[in-house]
Amino acid sequence: MRILCFLHSFEPGGVERVALRLCESWQRADAEVIVALGRREGALGEDAPFLDYRLFSSGRISTAWFETLWMIVNLPSMIRRLRPDILFCAGNTYTIVAVVMKLLLGRRCPPIISKISNSLDRTDLPAPLRWFIRQWGRVQGRFIDHFVATAEPVRAEAARELGVSDQVISVIPNPVLNRADLDRLAASGMARRSRGEAGGVRFLAAGRLVAQKDFAAALKAFAEASGPADRLAIVGEGPERGALERLARQLGVEDRVVLPGHARSLVEWFARSDVFLLSSRYEGVPAVILEALAAAMPIVATDCCVAMADLLQQGRLGRLVPRGDLPALAAAVRASRDDRQDGALARAQAAGFTVESASDAYVRTMTMLARREPLPRELSAMQCGTASLLPSQD
Repeated sequence: MRILCFLHSFEPGGVERVALRLCESWQRADAEVIVALGRREGALGEDAPFLDYRLFSSGRISTAWFETLWMIVNLPSMIRRLRPDILFCAGNTYTIVAVVMKLLLGRRCPPIISKISNSLDRTDLPAPLRWFIRQWGRVQGRFIDHFVATAEPVRAEAARELGVSDQVISVIPNPVLNRADLDRLAASGMARRSRGEAGGVRFLAAGRLVAQKDFAAALKAFAEASGPADRLAIVGEGPERGALERLARQLGVEDRVVLPGHARSLVEWFARSDVFLLSSRYEGVPAVILEALAAAMPIVATDCCVAMADLLQQGRLGRLVPRGDLPALAAAVRASRDDRQDGALARAQAAGFTVESASDAYVRTMTMLARREPLPRELSAMQCGTASLLPSQD
């Protein structure tokens, strides 16, 4: 089977990282995998150096500011030339490319499978924008052949927002980890020193410094609820760095907050932190929460996606607060100072979201789509990332 995945660049992002891991796993399973790349900028290429990358060369001109248009202009000719069996749409930000491919190529466009990477019900937006987002969802539902929900609660949201039936939605847990990650993260949790050695609690947040992550809320909650010896690290890079640094100064906590930039791995940060803090306005199935669970860290998180309550097992694995409720977030930060994580339960939860378990489910789904066969209901309407639904390896 020939799979064509299209990505804008190697710039760090959860969608791109998961896509490259999946492509590697499909290649190991003897699929022919090609990654169409808009530009080579970014560090993620080091994570998957042996994939077959096809660059849309632009010479010395960076296509970053018009990357979606650049992909739309160049991808159709590659599809006609390579004739892939499947197009893999890695996440919500790429669906416009997928829809345009259907419009431009018509019947010559191969089946498209699209992973739902972020919340589709954007309750954080004003009503007019929410209406527009819902109409765009209905367009996707009309043109994209199959969707993958990354957790069971996402399936119902997807069916409602996209206007499609269960038959075109599979549930495959978001493959943000591999078995080696689980081992490293578990070791980081075991290496974590006991609290109190440095006289304070070390809070950790991580992600791109963009509005979606709402690190401003994390800073404000930390400033209100932390003690003088507490520390906050926000690991990541992005356009909001300057604004966050200014806010830390305004709040009087700049000497207790660090923004060290992007880190390829959070393992060391988990080893020297006490509480993980997620303040996002919206998410899909957040990779950083699964990493924090694997590292057995106490968690404070906003209710930023339909899957979050299940991920944290209705509060057993972390404190969940309404998004946008700053007093509730500050109260949870204050209360988390004495929290301890159930390490065995947290690691077991994270273990369900590995690339090893998801890869086979994707391959099975894509094979049936490539043959243009209807998926059986147990694959389309139920979680298919578990061993019980995969063919026996005996």
